[in-house]
Amino acid sequence: MEFLYSIDKAIFFFINRSLSNPVLDWLMPFLTDLNKQKLALIIIGLMWIWLMIKGGRTGRTAGILLVLTIVVSDQVSSSLLKGMVNRLRPCFVLKGVRVLVDCGSGYSFPSSHAVNNFAGATILARYYRKYAWGWYSFATLIALSRPYVGVHYPSDILGGALVGSACALGIIAAWEFIDSKYFRKASSEKA
Repeated sequence: MEFLYSIDKAIFFFINRSLSNPVLDWLMPFLTDLNKQKLALIIIGLMWIWLMIKGGRTGRTAGILLVLTIVVSDQVSSSLLKGMVNRLRPCFVLKGVRVLVDCGSGYSFPSSHAVNNFAGATILARYYRKYAWGWYSFATLIALSRPYVGVHYPSDILGGALVGSACALGIIAAWEFIDSKYFRKASSEKA
């Protein structure tokens, strides 16, 4: 385990210190705190409303599953896994960390930012495959912002990406089973 931790620390310091530059010092805190910015929340809300009104059955399905998946994935991350693992954030335990945002009071593993963004990207990629590269690129940028600003190890974001994607895939599978068993079957019987 010590060997893996040393690799994790080395990659963390590469992202946190070696990649530092004025542009990323502005961009990464901005990206990492998008969820706290009113304009970003308004844009996300408007996009969700657009999905529900103009997106047809696919958009409504994606919109409902997005909300359900984020609620589930966030609870799995914050209420279950973080308390089980109890890993302290690098900004609390490592010397020489560049901390560009508030360190946070919670535990480190998994990164809830990575969990939630990869969960959302997986849902959107399932229903809007043409833009999958964009959804996953955005989720990756948000995830990489976390070690850059000093609050998560690389393994936290990798674990978060896997947990978020797994939650989304589970919800997609459950929905597609329910949809094929009850909703699509009922609509084909009416025809």
